[in-house]
Amino acid sequence: MNPWIFLSIAIIAEVIATSALKASDGFSNTLPATIVIVGYGAAFYFLSLTLKAIPVGIAYAVWSGAGIVLVTAIAWILYGQKLDVWAFVGIGLIVSGVAVLNLLSKVSAH
Repeated sequence: MNPWIFLSIAIIAEVIATSALKASDGFSNTLPATIVIVGYGAAFYFLSLTLKAIPVGIAYAVWSGAGIVLVTAIAWILYGQKLDVWAFVGIGLIVSGVAVLNLLSKVSAH
C-alpha cells in the first residue's frame, strides 16, 4: 500500500486523538479518553508503517505540520479558539515549509 496513505491515516488518527484530549477533561470522561488512547495508538502504528518507505524527517515534518494546521482549525471551529492575523501567518509558514520539503527538497521520497 502507498506509504502516503499510511501517513494520511496517521495524521487523521492523531488529529482525532488530540481533539478528543480536550474533551477527555483530564481523562475523567471515559469515551473521549478511549478515543485518545486508540487514536494515538493508531497514529503511531500507521506512522511506523510509513517509515518503511518515507524518511523519518520528511514523514515527521508532514505529520506534525498537517497535525498542527488541522488541530488549530478544529480548535477554531469546535472550541471557539480565537486566531489573529499572526496565527494565520504562522500556519501559512508551516504549510509552506512542508510544501518546500516535499516539492523541492532532494531528501524527500518522491
